[in-house]
Amino acid sequence: MADGDGLGEAAIAAASPASAPGLSLSLGWRERLRAGLAGTGASLWFVAGLGLLYALRVPLRLCENLAAVTVFLNSLTPKFYVALTGTSSLISGLIFIFEWWYFHKHGTSFIEQVSVSHLRPLMGGTESSISEPGSPSNNRESETSRQNLSECKVWRNPLNLFRGAEYRRYTWVTGKEPLTYYDMNLSAQDHQTFFTCDTDFLRPSDTVMQKAWRERNPPARIKAAYQALELNNDCATAYVLLAEEEATTIVDAERLFKQALKAGETIYRRSQQCQHQSPQHEAQLRRDTNVLVYIKRRLAMCARKLGRIREAVKIMRDLMKEFPPLTMLNIHENLLESLLELQAYADVQAVLAKYDDISLPKSAAICYTAALLKTRTVSDKFSPETASRRGLSTAEINAVEAIHRAVEFNPHVPKYLLEMKSLILPPEHILKRGDSEAIAYAFFHLQHWKRIEGALHLLQCTWEGTFRMIPYPLEKGHLFYPYPSCTETADRELLPSFHHVSVYPKKEIPFFIHFTAGLCSSTAMIAFLTHQFPEIMGVFAKAVLGFSCLQPRHPQFLSKTHKI
Repeated sequence: MADGDGLGEAAIAAASPASAPGLSLSLGWRERLRAGLAGTGASLWFVAGLGLLYALRVPLRLCENLAAVTVFLNSLTPKFYVALTGTSSLISGLIFIFEWWYFHKHGTSFIEQVSVSHLRPLMGGTESSISEPGSPSNNRESETSRQNLSECKVWRNPLNLFRGAEYRRYTWVTGKEPLTYYDMNLSAQDHQTFFTCDTDFLRPSDTVMQKAWRERNPPARIKAAYQALELNNDCATAYVLLAEEEATTIVDAERLFKQALKAGETIYRRSQQCQHQSPQHEAQLRRDTNVLVYIKRRLAMCARKLGRIREAVKIMRDLMKEFPPLTMLNIHENLLESLLELQAYADVQAVLAKYDDISLPKSAAICYTAALLKTRTVSDKFSPETASRRGLSTAEINAVEAIHRAVEFNPHVPKYLLEMKSLILPPEHILKRGDSEAIAYAFFHLQHWKRIEGALHLLQCTWEGTFRMIPYPLEKGHLFYPYPSCTETADRELLPSFHHVSVYPKKEIPFFIHFTAGLCSSTAMIAFLTHQFPEIMGVFAKAVLGFSCLQPRHPQFLSKTHKI
């Protein structure tokens, strides 16, 4: 089997463009020829237009028309120029204000976006038409797009708060909505995936709950949950909905989740006995398993919030042993946070040894927790002056490298840990390597960094050094893939409007903002000078027109300036 695999890989390598120099050279020759012909065609059209204009100069009487235009411009008074430049300044100022607002809201220039989206196809197509379908550049672009799609996948926040007991109380106090419609819509889709199946029509209570999970109005969802309990007092998903959205305290939520656990275990045992009867029963078992795991996890989070941390750790460990396939739920991140609260650093290291693997997806919790453990060994004695004088020790080098690794994965986290940016309530969904993940991590882990003496000081001294190692993060990474360019758009959908989204790498101000600002300022200055010094500006305008036409005629403009 190994030999066969080796032969297959050799055949693929032999058939690849890289192993066929003639093919790659032919593709490059075709691309260069096509690009050269396109550029030559544009030049030929330009030269042909100039030749046609020169040939028709006599029938069109271009010289007489130009002279008439010169006479008309010389007859204009300074009032016209004041009005013209003032109007231009006003319009360009309005465009500048709109461009600035659009750039801060959407992260791009409106004029540039319209030009690329609408004008560029009309003026000669796109660059993708030049490259061949099998060319290396096209393959690189498709690989980058696939990577960006995977990198910009939105994940369920493993430490998401309770809507009734936490998010809604925040709304009552501040009057602000901490969750966006997009975030809540993703949660509704998750609930329908986890808590419904094709056999819901067999149980009337599950049919009611299937409609409840699709309902947008919270009071309507709560009302539907009570209707389901009237039909079946052991409807676990109804208790889950009430615990999430109606309970106003963690104690009330825990009480409802315990009722849900009792009903969920009964239904789960019943589904286990019937799982082999039909594919519908297997789907029902998967649904009941998801419900049971969700309930136990939320009970562990209730225990963690109420101070019973060891009980929370036990529930999480039992869940990970009983349901090992459900690693996509990231229960280990809940476990890491609880173990850090217990200051059980040896157990934290054991969890990291299992999940901080090259074959498993990374997260800010894993990378920054690994950095925290290495920082803990040297942070209490670290001094920048001493380190610059004697150099870094091996342990300090390991700690700095771990911080650089964490910052490369998510560069937004240090600003929240160092309290350079204000924290908000984390959303129910996060984008890995994005601002939403940074908020979710710092919201729960800031206290653990503060507890270790000197950890934040070492982070402050070293985290910016990461950016010197990655000068072009969107093109090439150091330890991870290049930083995805789609995080800003997704984070703006996940985070509330009153939060200023952190953007990396920091975008430069677009050219059109500079251009409109310069145009507004210059036209306003010309309007002011023309209004205050009409004679001087009249002489200047006459000199410019006379130089452009090479023969000044009708010097009425200069004489009319004395009348104003």
